[in-house]
Amino acid sequence: HRRDVSGMTSDTMTNTNSQPASLDPLLVLTKQAMARTNDVIIERLGSDVPLIPQLAGHLVAAGGKRMRPMLCLAGALLGQHSSGGAPGSDLPEAAHLLAASVEFIHSATLLHDDVIDMSDKRRGRDTANAIWGNEASVLVGDFLFARAFQLMVLTGDISVLDMLSSASARITEGEIKQMSLAGEPASPLEDYLDVITNKTAILFAAASESGCRVGGGTDAECLAMHNYGLSLGRAFQICDDALDYAATSDGMGKNNGDDFRDGKITMPVILAWGDGSAQERAFWQRTQAESDINEGDFEEAVAILNRHNAIERSLAAAEQEVELALKSLSGLGDTALTSALMSAALFSVKRSH
Repeated sequence: HRRDVSGMTSDTMTNTNSQPASLDPLLVLTKQAMARTNDVIIERLGSDVPLIPQLAGHLVAAGGKRMRPMLCLAGALLGQHSSGGAPGSDLPEAAHLLAASVEFIHSATLLHDDVIDMSDKRRGRDTANAIWGNEASVLVGDFLFARAFQLMVLTGDISVLDMLSSASARITEGEIKQMSLAGEPASPLEDYLDVITNKTAILFAAASESGCRVGGGTDAECLAMHNYGLSLGRAFQICDDALDYAATSDGMGKNNGDDFRDGKITMPVILAWGDGSAQERAFWQRTQAESDINEGDFEEAVAILNRHNAIERSLAAAEQEVELALKSLSGLGDTALTSALMSAALFSVKRSH
């Protein structure tokens, strides 16, 4: 069953009680635009160096929700509607260029992350670095970043170039700060929230806002989409981090317990440390700070987290972010698109139930 979003106002609940928690409505509305964006992605993966499209195509073909380009296209659809465009009419080419750019930025960060984390699985498949090696993965990631910036320039809109280039810089800052928190279970919760805002949420926000901008949206609509994307991105990341200790690897598309074994400090661990006994803190110190992990330690970590209800409390925090995402849509009218965006936000926490 799906819990009510913690702290949601009665008015908001009235509007969302019958709202499906699903990506399907947004997938349907963006299907035509996404097909064109996929064409741009395939075109721009081309290179005279065969390894580049081969390696990058391995990651892109692995699937995933394509949430970031989808949000970019949804923002463009919103802007198009408000500026008088006919519903369902073709979006400006700039929207497809931006959506492809966003996907390239995301893919580049995944390639680099898998090298840093020494991961061998992503979305149930071997990672590119496991197949072709770290050097090739890093360099193809660099290629995708360069392609992303070429696409941004082609839009001819300096404001969206500023938006996405700033987001790219913040993603790197978030990743570096996450490295500094590794093995530090006593880290403040504020530092964790800063990490996920930069490394994940800011690209959701920039994708949503930049799409709205090139679609012809008003400043108020672009700001609403920015805030929606920011909250949605935080909700997604908090859920993923919590479910690393709760979900099976089949459901997650990665190895269950990877964060624990990598010493990544996420919300459940920070909450459990804050409430923990001296013995429990000694456990986190040994496994996370000293990287001394023995057989059965992951199961013990889950037991400690459950003792302090840390996974459920983390998921409740994700639900609060969903509430903020829904509230950001309140001034955009009651349309099929805003309804689909609400359903997508609710889906981000449905995965945990």
